Amino acid sequence: MSGATVNATEKDFAIALDQSSTTSGGVTFAVTNQGPSTHEFVVFKTDLAPDKLPVKNGAVDEDSKQLDHIDEQEDIAPGSTSDLSVTLDPGSYVVICNLPGHYLQGMYAPLTVS
Repeated sequence: MSGATVNATEKDFAIALDQSSTTSGGVTFAVTNQGPSTHEFVVFKTDLAPDKLPVKNGAVDEDSKQLDHIDEQEDIAPGSTSDLSVTLDPGSYVVICNLPGHYLQGMYAPLTVS
C-alpha cells in the first residue's frame, strides 16, 4: 500500500506516534515494541477523547457503537516491529493496546486524518 507511514513506538505502558496527523488514504503504521512484554496495536475511528473510550472488564469495548474498529495487529513481541497497513478516511482516530489493563495504564494515542 502506498501512502503515508506513521511510526509508532510501544513500551510499558505508552504508545507514541511520530506524528499526530496524516492525510487520508493508505497509511502504514510501523509499530515497534520497545517494552518487555507483548502488546497489540488497534486502530479506532471515534469522536471520543483518547482517554474516554468505553471500557468493559479492564479493556476497551471493541464492539461499542461509539467506536469504528478499523484493524489491529496482535501479538507484537518485545523487541520486534510489525507493520499494519490500513485505509483511513478523514476524521479522528485513537490507536491503543487493548490487552487487559494496558489501555487503562495509558497505552493510547490520538491521530487526526485530513
